[in-house]
Amino acid sequence: MKILFFCDAQQELRATVDDMIEEAGKRSDSRTTYQLMKQYILKKVTETKVSQPKQYGVVKLAQDVHAHSVVFCLQEEGQQPKAPRKMDWWKYELWVGDLIGRSQKVHSCYEAGPTGFSLHRKLSELGAENIVVAPTRLDNQGKRVNNDNSDTRQLAVRLDRYVAGSKDTFSVVRVPTLDQEQRRVLTRQRKQLQQQRLSVATQGRSLVLTQGIAISNLWWNARLWKQHQETLPGWLIEHLKIFHRIIVAIDQEMEQLDSRISLQNQDQPKPKGLGAHTLAVIENEMVDWTRFSSWRKVGSYGGLVGGVSASGQFHADLNITKAGNRRLRTALIEAAWRLTRAQPDYWLVKKWKHILSPAAKAHRRVRKKAIVAFARALLVDLWRWKTGRISPERLGWIMN
Repeated sequence: MKILFFCDAQQELRATVDDMIEEAGKRSDSRTTYQLMKQYILKKVTETKVSQPKQYGVVKLAQDVHAHSVVFCLQEEGQQPKAPRKMDWWKYELWVGDLIGRSQKVHSCYEAGPTGFSLHRKLSELGAENIVVAPTRLDNQGKRVNNDNSDTRQLAVRLDRYVAGSKDTFSVVRVPTLDQEQRRVLTRQRKQLQQQRLSVATQGRSLVLTQGIAISNLWWNARLWKQHQETLPGWLIEHLKIFHRIIVAIDQEMEQLDSRISLQNQDQPKPKGLGAHTLAVIENEMVDWTRFSSWRKVGSYGGLVGGVSASGQFHADLNITKAGNRRLRTALIEAAWRLTRAQPDYWLVKKWKHILSPAAKAHRRVRKKAIVAFARALLVDLWRWKTGRISPERLGWIMN
């Protein structure tokens, strides 16, 4: 097995890697081969980064990241982007480490996706200036030709404009720290389990409905389950028991996650009606309250601002954009409804009392619009509170 170095490597480096390959090959362990090469190459790049002459100037690297491979497009300073190339992950890590060591500066980017931020952290550790950008439509002309090569080339063109100073070219994603990402996984996984529980419960309810019997989607809780065991046919109960065991197992895992989530905010005061779990979801999705410089940016991140379509004399207000964090948006709507009952002195509750109070006679459509406006202002108030711009007393909150 030979390794093709896309930049001319030193003879010592080649000989050392060949020896590692031969040693690992005796054990028939390709993964061991990869680990040995990776550790040596990255170490070599770090050691020679200052002393070795730079072969390249400013390099721009656009990447389309997949589970097992990376498609990348390289552009040297003052030149056209090169043809995109595809490489397996382990080869790419070796190649990009050598490239960074031989370049004065490397600007790189890739679209956020299921592979997360591991590549970003590796590139940053090696010395590249990497950004993770929000996914967007790259076929601007609508040619309906969309593949990895065309996407990577378009990313390279936009990265060139971004580095030149056109910062509006990309919507850059905030990369959380490892600790922030691990905290966020707790609340997101709980939501996934909750959706799974709902799905399994719906399957059980649908099974019973095929026999002309309508039951609640909460048929699995202890009280209703006991009743159904006495009233439903025995053969139907046998099938429901399969769903019931799955739901009970999911419920137990959710309870364990709930106990861990509650520890995240146990030492800080909370507004009455805003539970520990909901507050944890909001804080974990916001990642860092201080990253926003104005209340307009806070409202936009929640996706709760209204859209606008205007041209010349024409102007129309549209529905909310829903362009922000959907998990945050859901948690804010839930929190807003609870605060209308638990915070009678809150200025938002007083403002929307004529629409959102239980005694108000308002159309459902009007109430939905009002609660969205309430949730948007609530997010701004939470931001002001968390950043020390306002006190709970001025907002009219009752704290727990």
